[in-house]
Amino acid sequence: MPRTKKTTSQEFKDLEVLESLEAGEIRKEIEGARKEFFVLRMKHTMGELKQPHLLRKYRKYIAQASTFLSSK
Repeated sequence: MPRTKKTTSQEFKDLEVLESLEAGEIRKEIEGARKEFFVLRMKHTMGELKQPHLLRKYRKYIAQASTFLSSK
């Protein structure tokens, strides 16, 4: 039976897609990413996180989205 791998509940958008979004949509992206990042941090603290590389990935995504938001 093939294993399906679900990393997180939110998928990352490409930079081109982020650039084309309006400011309100980027804020929603950042808010969702921050919520998921918080959950991942709590799981990491409790020792339940199986994929710790996602912490860095979310931090980077939030920073990139914030940069696009500040340029709008």
